[in-house]
Amino acid sequence: MADCTPFEMIAYTGSRVLEDNKIVFVGTGLPIIASMHAQLTHAPGLGIIFEAGPLTPVLEMGMPLSVGDTRACRKACYLKGLCAVFELTQRGHADYAFIGGAQIDMYGNVNSTFEGGTYTEALTRFPGSGGAGAMAANCEKSIIIMALEKRRFVNKLEFLTSIGFGDGSPDYREKAGVMGSGPYRVITNEALFGFDEDSKRMVLLEVAPGRTAEQIQEKVSFELIISPGLKEMAEPTDEDLRLLRTECDPDGYFLARKVK
Repeated sequence: MADCTPFEMIAYTGSRVLEDNKIVFVGTGLPIIASMHAQLTHAPGLGIIFEAGPLTPVLEMGMPLSVGDTRACRKACYLKGLCAVFELTQRGHADYAFIGGAQIDMYGNVNSTFEGGTYTEALTRFPGSGGAGAMAANCEKSIIIMALEKRRFVNKLEFLTSIGFGDGSPDYREKAGVMGSGPYRVITNEALFGFDEDSKRMVLLEVAPGRTAEQIQEKVSFELIISPGLKEMAEPTDEDLRLLRTECDPDGYFLARKVK
């Protein structure tokens, strides 16, 4: 296998998590790439929802650069706009929300709004929710992607943009009035995480080749639960990398980025 970049590893792992004949509501960037790769390999029946309105388009014109790109509408079986696709999620027609973020806590709550200062006077302003807040609230399961860095995996969010398991109490989501079973997987360049069914805390499931659980813990501010079945993350094959680089993101808009 040729060397892969951190974001190629994230995209490939995201593809592995997705299943055939499911519906995934994607955010911009790596979620789209992961979904395209899944369609090209093990999940040809995977359906994609884009925030701007299309349901299950055929991405034969190349990767949409945003959820509102006209390429995301090609041969869609449904195209009725933003409100209509979010109504679909509220009626239970989205198996996965595939989102990113700037910070995440041990219960899968995500901040994509600001870091440092206050809401009105932030030191760093992020893009905000977009549709991620509603996606995490209404889709059946949430898949979250971000680079593995201690500043991102925090004890306490500075702002809760997309709901996870809240404070970890068993009935938190029900009391909050949201749907779905909540966070399912957190995908990074060095590890794959899930969540404990009882405590709702983040669980380390897989580590990248050459990494240890101790090294992953050093990059996380809160204490992880280590799966007794901890295993090594699968790496992309040469063919997987060819698909990612030539079919999914040939211009390197997202896969060529660097982890700081």
